[in-house]
Amino acid sequence: MKKKVGISACSALLVLAAALGGCSSKPADTSTQANPQPKTVAQAPAKNELTLGVNGDPHSWDPIDTFLLDWSTVATSVFEGLVERTTDLKIQPGLAESWEFKDDKTLQFKLRQGVTFHNGEPFNAEAVKFTFDRLLGEEGKKGPQQANYTSIDRVEVVDEFTVNMILKEKDPVFITKLAGYGAVIVPPKYYKEKGDEYFNTHPVGTGPFKMDSYEKDNKVVLVKNENYWKQGQPKLEKVTFRFIPEATTRLAEMQTGAIDIMKKVEISQTESIKGMSDLELMQVGSPTVYSIRFNTSMKPVDNVKVREAIAYAIDADLIIETLLSGYGKRVNSFQSDMSFGYDANLPLRNYDPEKAKQLLAEAGVKEGTELDLFLPGTDATFKEVAQAIEMQLGQVGLKVKLNLVDASTFTSDLIPKGKAGHMYRNGWGGWTLDFDNTAYLMYHKGEFWNPDFHDEKVEELLKAERSTFDQEKRMAAFKELNQRLYELVPDVPLYQTINLWAANKRVKGFQPPADERIDLREVSVE
Repeated sequence: MKKKVGISACSALLVLAAALGGCSSKPADTSTQANPQPKTVAQAPAKNELTLGVNGDPHSWDPIDTFLLDWSTVATSVFEGLVERTTDLKIQPGLAESWEFKDDKTLQFKLRQGVTFHNGEPFNAEAVKFTFDRLLGEEGKKGPQQANYTSIDRVEVVDEFTVNMILKEKDPVFITKLAGYGAVIVPPKYYKEKGDEYFNTHPVGTGPFKMDSYEKDNKVVLVKNENYWKQGQPKLEKVTFRFIPEATTRLAEMQTGAIDIMKKVEISQTESIKGMSDLELMQVGSPTVYSIRFNTSMKPVDNVKVREAIAYAIDADLIIETLLSGYGKRVNSFQSDMSFGYDANLPLRNYDPEKAKQLLAEAGVKEGTELDLFLPGTDATFKEVAQAIEMQLGQVGLKVKLNLVDASTFTSDLIPKGKAGHMYRNGWGGWTLDFDNTAYLMYHKGEFWNPDFHDEKVEELLKAERSTFDQEKRMAAFKELNQRLYELVPDVPLYQTINLWAANKRVKGFQPPADERIDLREVSVE
């Protein structure tokens, strides 16, 4: 269900204040004492419990249902896969102790022994086979995760703690994909007894914490897994994730001590947090890139000249400098510079409104042509970015209508069904740190999040990079792919993000994750 909200343009006018004016704010009060003391947070009693304020409820805890970062922030503590990614984004053993390729298409895993699911069910080779049979079967079609693992032909049980994964074709980033959401291992007996609907709200994994309770759109409570296989972990007894969509409310709860960690600090909140002596503002480079994606089947953005004109009409540098206060950086494609396949030599499209007007004229687009721009209503920062884009496109004669919609509906319904207007906010974490994943899911014909874009040359290059383990050959294919996408303009890359978190200083051992998957195993509270 689409929810449309009218937006004041005042905040976005900050970007173009010199040109447009009309928004005012009070001057800073300079009558304060000469040596003001930093404010302090009301301290909760010391306890080995942690409360986090996060921005969204994913509404299903089934790992094959989702690609939402909000899911991973919580569920990383509940589920585990055969391999896992460290905070510094390195791959290490998880539920598998080791693995090796027997040949190009056979990967054998030796599984960790003595591990149990939260319900007491044993982890073994049968659980691995069940997980991937379910992911690749009819059940897996209900969500977006199946698309990541289509290179798997089958999983074979060798013995209780050994499995072979037989691939249909070479997959040079397969090991990395096994650190993804869809590859976490689920308990066969529990799932078969309880069913899909129950599992969605009562998930069971092997992780350091188990789900104690879940209140939709309110909170989820995790408690320590006393039988966790890593000795001495976790240190916390209880973790509560509160779903607080509004950033202003999250900040207020942080300032009163009601929450200990705040996810997604807004740019406008950074000075407030810095002014609290008991809080720490934390930042981490992120692989997430935001872009404006086009529905290339809709007029007039089916015309590449119109798409290119829009790219030239957006002043991304000014947006980063003004609205993001420098917490972001330009990229030339819809992948981060942390990703293998990024071509630093590809030029940026810099702001050029006159060129934009020329391209629109060549495409026969009349002044005042209306375009829809869809975005999730919970993203306060991007609301301001969208307002700035609305005005910048207005300066070249395009009238943009902003449509703010429910975040889950936006991601799971509107985008895959091609119902997100002429253009929409596209955000992607590039979680494999390899352009293969982003490129396939965004540009390969028929993928879940690509209902309209298709190009034969792109298809050829995608096939070429997947056909070899030779990284030099793959990089050559990616360079061609980047160039082709640059010419076709299916999207306008805006910026790569820098994630901002806030933490109470009594929280020890917390490292903000680049991919939003919080590792709480070594975290404690004084």
